[in-house]
Amino acid sequence: MTAGAHPGIVDAATADDALFHDPVHDGATDPTVIRHQVTGEWWMFYTQRRASVDGPGVAWVHGSRIGVARSADGDRWRYSGTLDDLRLGGGPSTAWDETHWAPEVIHDGERYRMYLTVIDGIPDRWEGHSRRIVEYESDDLERWRLVGDIPLSSDRVIDACVAHCPDGLWRMWFKDEADGSTTWVASSPDLAPRSWRVEGRAIGGRPHEGPNVFELGGWWWMLVDEWRGMGVFRSRDAVRWVRQGGPDDVILGAPGRRRGDATFGRHGDVVVEGGRGILFYFTHPHWDGSELGPTDAASARLSAVFAAPLTVEDGVLRCDRDAAPHLGSITN
Repeated sequence: MTAGAHPGIVDAATADDALFHDPVHDGATDPTVIRHQVTGEWWMFYTQRRASVDGPGVAWVHGSRIGVARSADGDRWRYSGTLDDLRLGGGPSTAWDETHWAPEVIHDGERYRMYLTVIDGIPDRWEGHSRRIVEYESDDLERWRLVGDIPLSSDRVIDACVAHCPDGLWRMWFKDEADGSTTWVASSPDLAPRSWRVEGRAIGGRPHEGPNVFELGGWWWMLVDEWRGMGVFRSRDAVRWVRQGGPDDVILGAPGRRRGDATFGRHGDVVVEGGRGILFYFTHPHWDGSELGPTDAASARLSAVFAAPLTVEDGVLRCDRDAAPHLGSITN
């Protein structure tokens, strides 16, 4: 794990109520949060976008590593560097030539597993390069071993989410850009890399990304990032999904009142602890609504992680965007 920070990068952006800013590039996105099985400490893994780097096209979105932040209470987070042993290519670690996105980290009862989106190189365009999901394993969340690629529905798959379902199977939901940016699903009896079998499309309709599945309040839920807030889907079995509300209904679509939380909530992860749900998500605090991509508006690239509590009332999932999440201190 490599640490490092560039003082001054986030000085202008930290005058807000965000839970966490990345101190290297101020580009923390796609957070996933898990409690350490031994220490009880909370660990956040996130895409460390290079928001402070000027370059051709959308190169700043690529070339990212996986950043780590840790917290004893879920409220105060400290940066702990990057996971450089996820690197697949050869050569010195200073010659970084890969793109790592959207880590999914689970504990399977014996070890930790990470399902990571990997892109070869540092593209400066959105199109024209394959994307795949690669599995790693760890005993301590700090040192990771490569397991291998997961065979899925196309060579344009990103944003894995994995959960153990009521029928006894493990399922992985992911975005398949080759199918119009919809959510697909694969299942496995034991998480062995070659045991995954693609079941097909799980959620169609409006293009989206970042599926996140969790159980709360007697239901299974799936959140998807529609780039205007998050669509909500509900299920009894984590297989058949029905949208909550109409086709335009979302959570985290209306501006929040916390400083820096006035734009859409994007690509998140839900932690369920003691019957309570906490949604970790990111925003672009200085975004003006224009297209993000090859832009000269450097401030629009900056991103920050927020969190908000989730509740289920009469079978409806609700998110209080303005409430403090209070994840909870170490209880070990």
